[in-house]
Amino acid sequence: MSYDLPKAYDFKSTEQRLYKWWEESGFFQPANDPNKPGFDPSKKPFVITIPPANVTGELHLGHAMFVSMEDLMVRYHRMKGEPTLWLPGTDHAGIATQLQVEKMLAKEGKTRDQLGRKEFERRTWEWKEKYGSIITGQIRRLGASCDWTRERFTLDAGLSRAVREAFVRLYEKGLIYRGTRMINWSPGLRTAVSDLEVEYSQEPGFLYYFKYVLADNPDEYIPVATTRPETILGDTAVAVHPEDERYKRYVGRKVLVPLLNRAVPVIADDYVDREFGTGALKITPAHDPNDYQIGQRYNLEMISILDKEAHINANGGPYAGMDRFECRKKLWADMKAAGLVIKEEPYTLNVPRSQRGGEIVEPMISDQWFVTIKPLAEAALKVVRNGEIKIVPDRFTKVYFNWLENIQDWCISRQLWWGHRIPVWYCDDCGKMTVVREDPTQCAHCGSKHIRQEEDVLDTWFSSGLWPFSTLGWPDETPDYKYFYPTSVLETGYDIIFFWVARMIMDGLEFTGKIPFHTVYLHGLIRDEHGQKMSKTKGNVIDPLGVMDEMGTDALRFTLLVGSTPGNDMNLSLKKVEANRNFANKIWNAGRFIIGSLEAAPATPQGKPDWTLPDSWIWARLQTLIADVERLFDGNQYGEAGRQIYEFFWGEFADWYLEIAKQQLAEGGDRAFYTAQTLVRVLDTCLRLLHPFTPYVTEELWGHLKRAAQERSELFAPKDGWEDALIIARWPEAQAAEGWEAAKVADFTLIQDTVRAIRNLRAEKKVTPGKRIPATIVCGDRLSIFQSQARTLTALAALDPDNLTLVQSLPEKPQGQVSLVISGIEIFLPLAGLVDVENERARLQKELADTQAQIERLETLLSSSFGQRAPAAVVEKERQKLAAFQETAAKLKNQLASL
Repeated sequence: MSYDLPKAYDFKSTEQRLYKWWEESGFFQPANDPNKPGFDPSKKPFVITIPPANVTGELHLGHAMFVSMEDLMVRYHRMKGEPTLWLPGTDHAGIATQLQVEKMLAKEGKTRDQLGRKEFERRTWEWKEKYGSIITGQIRRLGASCDWTRERFTLDAGLSRAVREAFVRLYEKGLIYRGTRMINWSPGLRTAVSDLEVEYSQEPGFLYYFKYVLADNPDEYIPVATTRPETILGDTAVAVHPEDERYKRYVGRKVLVPLLNRAVPVIADDYVDREFGTGALKITPAHDPNDYQIGQRYNLEMISILDKEAHINANGGPYAGMDRFECRKKLWADMKAAGLVIKEEPYTLNVPRSQRGGEIVEPMISDQWFVTIKPLAEAALKVVRNGEIKIVPDRFTKVYFNWLENIQDWCISRQLWWGHRIPVWYCDDCGKMTVVREDPTQCAHCGSKHIRQEEDVLDTWFSSGLWPFSTLGWPDETPDYKYFYPTSVLETGYDIIFFWVARMIMDGLEFTGKIPFHTVYLHGLIRDEHGQKMSKTKGNVIDPLGVMDEMGTDALRFTLLVGSTPGNDMNLSLKKVEANRNFANKIWNAGRFIIGSLEAAPATPQGKPDWTLPDSWIWARLQTLIADVERLFDGNQYGEAGRQIYEFFWGEFADWYLEIAKQQLAEGGDRAFYTAQTLVRVLDTCLRLLHPFTPYVTEELWGHLKRAAQERSELFAPKDGWEDALIIARWPEAQAAEGWEAAKVADFTLIQDTVRAIRNLRAEKKVTPGKRIPATIVCGDRLSIFQSQARTLTALAALDPDNLTLVQSLPEKPQGQVSLVISGIEIFLPLAGLVDVENERARLQKELADTQAQIERLETLLSSSFGQRAPAAVVEKERQKLAAFQETAAKLKNQLASL
């Protein structure tokens, strides 16, 4: 049967078909399943739990990066024969999802308050069912080989049970408490938000200077500056530095809060920066985290001036009910009228904004639920310090340590309606709390039926922290939990090392007594081609779905993976993706040629194997590549591994061996058979190595190669035979290197260098491409190598086979010819009529001058103290360089003489 593949790889007709086949064939599921007959618990699995994408999300380059990287790891370990599980799932994303639903309701002219909690929750579940699967469908587009039969959602019944179990355990240990503390408040969302969910932006503003009048002397004042005048209403002190001579006399006295005339103390504290503003600091303990710390040290009154919507409350006196920014304007105008304003000047502010809602966040004192985090953090520090968990790259270990060593108690309550409702019930009769795993029917203390559940829900990251084990069935000892936990690798972006990574480690140790994974691999962020952060306002966002539609999934994946190094940001341009689309076509066309060439080869050889130098070279180079890729994978250098595979396939296999193979196939007989066998086996190995990077084109081409090779000859099969699919095919193992392999590689490298030198000279002299020219090559002791490769030389360097002279030595140099010196080999090309002799003489003279300069430098170096003091091996290396330059200079002089 003739295999006539299309000239170009058609990714559009391939990707969806192959993905459906993979999934329906069960290739994504672990080969060793604890829930099925034949399970072997002694086999060690490789497990990744996917970072759960928000159900509100649509695919962006961050998703594309982590999906591509994790799929690479998973496909590699699956091909290594390890039982492999990549568990997928999504996150309910409390704030983000509630925002989407409230926007939807607003279009209907409704609010969540009008609907009530129960109806709002029903509408949110309805929204989730309609839109929540969009992101998982898009993740599939990337070729993600997840076990979708095990897909999880953070509000699933099983995961919700795990959340309750975790909460109650921490509460019973005294690690969860309700208290009044400083938190970040999002007025638009009307909820507390995590410190980590607040983004700071540089924005223009003002620094407002005003007078804090002394209570005992209205003619005397302390000048104070602030960026938020409205918070003056909550001031409970003025602080100065204890060594500031300007203000020492005021310490211990009292000043009057502007307009409200409330007397507050002047205190001295080292925290005050004498260089900022006036060197005197207003203290608002209820609305500034630093002031809060000072307030606790000096037992200052905490006066909250804002309500949940950031309007001034009753503590604001005449400003009650005003919006915070309206209050700022009115208060400042009133202070001007009262003669309390000194000046105002432009000032760049560091403005805290909600990552989700975008509005300015207010630091506020609030009653919330907290986790006492230090005991958990100490355990999480220990397992990284002792090497049980490795962070890649290592520099982020210090970042991890710094955060955990300075960690504050975690505010876990959110004033939302979408999420895991806190499992606490209050008794209206006795006033006590009931904290239990199952919904109670009565108060655990007095038996009253008058109980009501806490309105708040848990921070989304509370459930995400349990993800590696809650997804496997914890707190039950399920077969999946017992076999697949701990997982193997946590792969994610370095920007959520605090949000998620540290919390999973803390939770894993606290609730399972085991580390959740042994390796944390952190990839970098993706920026545009100029290194700028992508944003819609800049117009530089690249849509991965559009890129895949235009250039294919393999091209995008290969660009992301080969351009990556652990923990480093990468610049992405569509030109790179386009180049890798061309690489996918290069793979396809190479395969198309090889499959088509099988008919030219006999099905069986007549004699013993007779490998040519190019056959031996490409096979030896392939073994080196396999070993290098394995080493790089072990060292988490996936991008470099991909680059080396690329360079081998394009630069050595396609550009060199395929060209030589065409000649060898034309010879027919055993030469054609062993050439075809080499082509099939090298291509098969390359497709296996490339598969984790570019799964679609490799699977499609491998299938064609397998069928064509099977039909032609069983002798073309890999050593262990053909598997059912490339996705489950065995990963290549390098054969042990033999001494002859290095010699063969060196011999063929000499031929390559010779061909390149002639090609470069032809290009430089603008010789017509394809025009065959005579050549004389003085080979020295390598004459036999050149004689055996004469056909290769003439074909690849476009030499005239009837006028190719190969000699060991040449008593007299040919006159009027251009000469080259390559690794001790002299090449003479009679380019009469094609070469400007004067230009050639100038070129040789310049090359000789450069060589002479190197000789002089080395002679000076070796005659100096370096020759006596440097290690003998280093000195010898420099002497060898000198000898090589001296040999080159002698040959260049001869070439000049011949002109």
